[in-house]
Amino acid sequence: MLESDVYKRMIESREKMSKSHKKIANYLIEHHETAPFLTASKLAKNVEVGEATVIRFAFFLNYKGYPDLQRHLQEALQRKMTSAEVLARTTDDENDTENVVSEVLSDDIQNLKETLNQVDPALFEKVVYEMIQAERIYIIAYRSASSIGGFLEFYLDLVLQNTEMIQQADGVSEHLLDISKNDLVIGLGFSRYTKRTVEALKYVKQRDAKTVVITDHLLSPLVPFGDYKIVATTEINSFIDSFAAPMSLASALITALTRSEHKKVEKRLRDLEGLWETFDVFYD
Repeated sequence: MLESDVYKRMIESREKMSKSHKKIANYLIEHHETAPFLTASKLAKNVEVGEATVIRFAFFLNYKGYPDLQRHLQEALQRKMTSAEVLARTTDDENDTENVVSEVLSDDIQNLKETLNQVDPALFEKVVYEMIQAERIYIIAYRSASSIGGFLEFYLDLVLQNTEMIQQADGVSEHLLDISKNDLVIGLGFSRYTKRTVEALKYVKQRDAKTVVITDHLLSPLVPFGDYKIVATTEINSFIDSFAAPMSLASALITALTRSEHKKVEKRLRDLEGLWETFDVFYD
């Protein structure tokens, strides 16, 4: 593991490092199983340097920033951690809850910035076009990812009347039996990835359906089955994922689609308002 590129860079650059950078490198090497899961602020606290020093260290090693360095450290670990292991490695006896809200929201803001920088606007436009052209849209989302999938399904089906989310294990074959090349499948999956998501995407690719994958890394097992891949950063100092960025992407897809098809959507919403009023849906 320590023979990987990220650690080679540290070792080969050690002589050119400042005293603070050497402290960071030593900590990362000595704690190679836990350090990849620390936020920049937490790493800085553990090493007893400033957070800005940690960020400069990442640039010193020719990474695009700390999240980029962190991803390489995690890849070098080369094994999948259980939720319990991640929790143990991101929590210690001295942790308190006093600053959790600022820590988590700061991580979310950073994830949103990272995701914005890595989303290709041209690819995003192509995904919106495929959503508009599709006869049917199927969303594959299991476990925690179903929260984003359900959000997408609700609004897409509200305006398009052609969207369905696949999340029940027994229903996959029945729901996807009639899928064709005219349909679009949106697969959502984040570490730890479910086998069901990968298997369902593999099946729909065999049926020539177009596929969009929204995941957290280009090394995700979902990526090989996506005609279009959108990567959303989900890093957070916890055993859970931060879904701020993927949820924001879902909002962006819905908004872009409704703006492109605004005349149809406006008519649909006017008709729905009449229905909602008839059945007294909303509290006045």
